[in-house]
Amino acid sequence: MQVYISADMEGVTGLVAAQDVQAGGQDYQHGRAMMTEDVNAAVRGALAAGATRVLVNDAHSTMRNLLVDQLYPEAELVRGKPKRMGMLEDLDPEFDAVLCVGYHSRAGALGVLSHSYMGHEIEDMWLDDRPMGEIGFAHATATALGVPVVMLSGDDVACAEMTAWDAEVVTVPVKYARDRFSARLRPAAEARKAIEEAAAEGVRRAAFQPRPSPDESPATLAVRWQSASVAAQLEAIPGVTLRDSRTVQVTGPVPQLFRLFGIFMRVASSVTDQQPYC
Repeated sequence: MQVYISADMEGVTGLVAAQDVQAGGQDYQHGRAMMTEDVNAAVRGALAAGATRVLVNDAHSTMRNLLVDQLYPEAELVRGKPKRMGMLEDLDPEFDAVLCVGYHSRAGALGVLSHSYMGHEIEDMWLDDRPMGEIGFAHATATALGVPVVMLSGDDVACAEMTAWDAEVVTVPVKYARDRFSARLRPAAEARKAIEEAAAEGVRRAAFQPRPSPDESPATLAVRWQSASVAAQLEAIPGVTLRDSRTVQVTGPVPQLFRLFGIFMRVASSVTDQQPYC
């Protein structure tokens, strides 16, 4: 049983502000420790449920957030960037389950640190006209690769977003959003116990439930940007067309779209030079 963990940071236990999750923020070092402990809880749960291999992908921002020397010793780690598949780097059909730790809700939701990949620059995203953010795109991509997403931790809004996408995923609310930068927090020990139990439950389910079949059928990704200049630059990519002056779309297999979206973000970053959460 091989388990893959994609670890984001905004949905980690106790974290509510940009200063908690951005390099240079006054509480970022504390945030790194909190993120590492949430991931360790998921690793413990996966191993307790029979995982023989656990691969963790540091999927937030610089992708150098997890404290390597404090990570559970049996876990492998994918660290740093660039990564061709970003938040799902090294995920392939050899894995039996995906766990999403520390995830957050999509742009426009009133969840803690809600956004879709790039702060305010991405206003909305759709897959075959279904609204989505990082949760939906990760789930759709993993499923298309033939690997089920079985567990997610984050705030209550992120958990509700995952449940709306796939009600079979075990979700763990580690905090309850009061606004975009405030929340009622679960005690850390309680939250991590819940993560560990949910990871174990998700992995146990994966061992007995049918896996999704790999799917190469085409889907359409659409992204609405704050800046028309981003859309104008992206239109130069073969296959990318404009829906309107700020919205681009492209069609292809979902894993291919996920990789191409990483290029979209690199173009957008060079055009806008805008920091997240502003």
